[in-house]
Amino acid sequence: MKLTNPEIIQESEKEFIDTINAELDWEAIEKLLLEKHGFTLQDEIDYKDGDLVVYNNKIAYKFDFEIKVPLSVIFNRQGECLKMSTLRDDFEDENDLSQKKNSLKPINPEQQNDTVAQMASNIASMISEINHGDD
Repeated sequence: MKLTNPEIIQESEKEFIDTINAELDWEAIEKLLLEKHGFTLQDEIDYKDGDLVVYNNKIAYKFDFEIKVPLSVIFNRQGECLKMSTLRDDFEDENDLSQKKNSLKPINPEQQNDTVAQMASNIASMISEINHGDD
């Protein structure tokens, strides 16, 4: 024996989840992302899903989002990754980089072609790693 229409329950649950989603404190979320994961949010955040769940034997709310994260990579002329950061401010300014560039020895054209080919290969490998993660 049904006590109410299941569609009414589902619609009410969706409205409830949407209300909670609308009231999320994005400043607090960004702060947590920075403190716990070391990155900041970029551009738009796409809401994917929300639901009531049981977490540690208690009722909780789960929200799924997709976010863009800034990514900066520094690698040397041999294609080796020197630093990767999701914080743009975490890198040295352009003056420091241009000073270091001026202090590097020039290389001959043949060696430069080999280096460029190796760098391209390494960049492709890094991008593939980033895209595939820990699959």
